[in-house]
Amino acid sequence: MEESYESYPSEEQQIAALEAAHATANPDHGWQKVTYAKKQRKQKPQTAADPAGKINGVLVGHDKGNVFKSLEQQSEERRRRILEAETTPNAAATTARAGRSRDRSDDDSDDDDDSDDARVSKENGKGGEEKKVKQKKPKKPKITVSEAAAKIDESDLAAFLLDISASYEGQQEIQLMRFADYFGRAFSVVSSAQFPWVKLFRENPLTKIADVPLSYISEPVFKTSIDWISQHSVEALGSFLLWCVDGILADLASQQGGPKASKKGGQQTSSKSQVAIFVVLAMVLRRKPDALISILPTLKETSKYQGQDKLPVIVWMVAQASQADLAVGLFSWAHNLLAIVSGKNNNPQSRDLILQLVEKILAAPKARTILVNGAVRRGERLVPPSALEMLLRVTFPTSSARVKATERFEAIYHTLKEVALAGSTGSKAMRQVAQQILTFSLKAAGESKHS
Repeated sequence: MEESYESYPSEEQQIAALEAAHATANPDHGWQKVTYAKKQRKQKPQTAADPAGKINGVLVGHDKGNVFKSLEQQSEERRRRILEAETTPNAAATTARAGRSRDRSDDDSDDDDDSDDARVSKENGKGGEEKKVKQKKPKKPKITVSEAAAKIDESDLAAFLLDISASYEGQQEIQLMRFADYFGRAFSVVSSAQFPWVKLFRENPLTKIADVPLSYISEPVFKTSIDWISQHSVEALGSFLLWCVDGILADLASQQGGPKASKKGGQQTSSKSQVAIFVVLAMVLRRKPDALISILPTLKETSKYQGQDKLPVIVWMVAQASQADLAVGLFSWAHNLLAIVSGKNNNPQSRDLILQLVEKILAAPKARTILVNGAVRRGERLVPPSALEMLLRVTFPTSSARVKATERFEAIYHTLKEVALAGSTGSKAMRQVAQQILTFSLKAAGESKHS
């Protein structure tokens, strides 16, 4: 029997029924998961048989009634999508555009990141170039020895010396060290380039360097210093002289690139403090020249004080003592330095420097009178017979052994011989001298006979 038109459900009823059926079949209540177009393209296509039991979107494994029911549900889904598209015609487009917009945003963001990275890299590159350009440090003003010496205040020095004398009473070595420290601080602003003492000693005659660097010290500062030095014993001053010499030779070794003296027991000093060491050394030698005589055996017998490179320092020291006492100067020359000239290792430079020293001593005002009258000092002769023998050898060599320095020895020989033979005739001291002279004269005659 055919159903009448009136008994057929209306469109609204059909839609309501389909919605109820669709709600039962779709537990997500019509909501769909939005995915990006790019990600959908990357997904793999469904296989012929998937876990949902569909083949090409059609359910399998059910009875025929269920198949028609599935077809009705699919028809209802299509109808619902049409209705949703009519009520919100721009929803899908909006969703698609939003997805594309987000994709573009991500792409733009990546581009922006790339551009930012490029910009930062460029800026870093510029910054790196700027870092390579080192800023020049402002040059420190060069302070000369005379400028530093001029800033030493005599009253301040006097107060300092009074303080250390009270603080270290009975400890003369410490007092002398502190005395050197005071001048070390005063001259610490002077660079080694302003006082290249090695070059000065090597390239200048003794007459030009004898007063360096003491000539820069003012008279009040010098007088305050030597008055304080006079209060110390010869023994303490002798130890202080060796300390100063060790410091100078340590600096010499460092400038020559050799092993530093500080590794062998001496103290390590900076080139900047050498001005102070020379200043205090000269002050002691000029105020207490006998302190030099007390250390002559050490300078003669210790290897670290010997050698061509150390000779200018030793000669300079003797020249300082000679400023105060010509007899001490000649004594040091005859007992320590003359042997170098007559030795096998002598050379023109050594001979010249040693001759400069004795010529300077003998050229001093009234030098002959002073030396002849003081020919004996503390029981020792200024020019002992052994020194006279060496003097004879270098003054009167064989004709083949004559050198340029021979004439210079001939010029000073008569004065030195007079000092060597000075004394009361017939005295016990002179009889000893005569006997020694006779001994080496016979020896020299025998050598001449066999030559």
